[in-house]
Amino acid sequence: QVQLVESGGGLVQAGGSLRLSCAASGRTFDNYNMGWFRQPPGKEREFVAANTYSGGTTYYADSVKGRFTISRDNAKNTAYLQMNSLKPEDTAVYYCAAVRRFRSDYSTRYYSPPMYDYWGQGTQVTVSS
Repeated sequence: QVQLVESGGGLVQAGGSLRLSCAASGRTFDNYNMGWFRQPPGKEREFVAANTYSGGTTYYADSVKGRFTISRDNAKNTAYLQMNSLKPEDTAVYYCAAVRRFRSDYSTRYYSPPMYDYWGQGTQVTVSS
């Protein structure tokens, strides 16, 4: 089992930047593919970005492509989401999630919340206009 704790959320003006962190503990971090999701107020949870256990393959939602960057430091057991050029519509609770690297269907289901076994508690990001 792995425990995930997000940090780095806050209030920022449109056009600003934030970097979210997701600290993992409990098991070997590089055994897990990682995803970032968000849940805007009154809406369902949606995919933001994901990467594989080595960080070698990344995936992005169209809405954040070119503005957000997912990365990870396996030596520090931490995943990151760098968010630039933030917009008011990026306002949401952001969650990181993990799934074991050996899932053969990850490349076709990385965007689906049920793919992931472990979730953090979430961190609020608010972008003011």
